[in-house]
Amino acid sequence: MARMTKADIIEAVYEKVGGFSKKEAAEIVESVFNTIKETLEKGEKIKVSGFGNFVVREKKARIGRNPQTGEEITISARRVLTFKPSQVLKNILNGLPPG
Repeated sequence: MARMTKADIIEAVYEKVGGFSKKEAAEIVESVFNTIKETLEKGEKIKVSGFGNFVVREKKARIGRNPQTGEEITISARRVLTFKPSQVLKNILNGLPPG
């Protein structure tokens, strides 16, 4: 399965948008990712129209079990990041018209 790296994203932005150097494209992509990280770190939601929502959720501590031994363990409270794709993105992924 192929994957896209940050370097690939920078290259795509450089090729598709044009008008600036590869270094400037890298700075723009880096700035976007930093803005996303800072926003999520504050616990704020990110909504990208036509793409989806990124939401940080608080999970409470809970009791779980070690599947090998059956021993009870405490799973600590933590923050998790969830992504819910928009209907437009879901349609595109399933070969349907975006609207």
